[in-house]
Amino acid sequence: MDINSLNSFIDFLRVEKGAAKNTVDSYRRDLMRYLNWIINNPDSSIKDYANSLEGLAPSSLERNFSAVRSFHKYLNREHGIVDPTDELPETGKRNRLPKALTVSEMHAILESAKRLNDYISLHDYLLIELLYSTGARVSEVVGINLNDFGKTQMGSDEISTLKLRGKGGKERIVPLGSFAKQALDDYLVRTRPSLLKKNSESALLLNARGGRLSRVSAWELVKQAAKRAGLETRVTPHVFRHSYATHLLDGGADIRVVQELLGHASVTTTQIYTLITIDKVRESYRLAHPRA
Repeated sequence: MDINSLNSFIDFLRVEKGAAKNTVDSYRRDLMRYLNWIINNPDSSIKDYANSLEGLAPSSLERNFSAVRSFHKYLNREHGIVDPTDELPETGKRNRLPKALTVSEMHAILESAKRLNDYISLHDYLLIELLYSTGARVSEVVGINLNDFGKTQMGSDEISTLKLRGKGGKERIVPLGSFAKQALDDYLVRTRPSLLKKNSESALLLNARGGRLSRVSAWELVKQAAKRAGLETRVTPHVFRHSYATHLLDGGADIRVVQELLGHASVTTTQIYTLITIDKVRESYRLAHPRA
């Protein structure tokens, strides 16, 4: 745990989570304080760090603890570093559930890209279709190469598949739906050849210079598509991943299958999405049942 891991986490917040600038700046400031404290107190525990914050306003304390928890959760996922934050005192603030779009909102975003119907919009449409139809992280989607697509036999059916490279270099194979497959075929025929340059690599999604599309550029394209669709809520690539998981569970998918599709090391991480569907059930019951 050093300044390099902190910078990687800040980049993750900014690009993959789409955190606002003020949030990123606050986390950076709080985590620099945390790292400096660790350097100066190498034999102390995280409880000791919590005690050192005594006197801060409750909101500042919650923000500090939230930053430290998020940082350690990231380190645990990326590098397998043990997360000690269970020892941090509870502040009484309820954990926020991941934000997911409705099916109609997701459809509106996809259509906002598709209806432009020019060769460049096919690039943006494929990006969004892949994010939603596979539940991949934005870093996984921009990391897709041409040879990552394949087929597998399931009974009498041949299923299109996609190989994703996840956190820690772990690979997983996910199914590629018919809409994503059609978007891929259209892009490969009509768009990618026009973006190719002499030095172009094997990346699927290319930028205007013929290089691999960056995470930052992908995030911006998603933001623009949501704006064209008229969505007022903040939409990031990670929101598509949350929507993918939520919609699968709403449709009756087994949680262990969703875990595998998302590339979660533990089913505990996936279970947070079941809380979203339970909340929906509660609300439906409250509105519809005469004895609610």
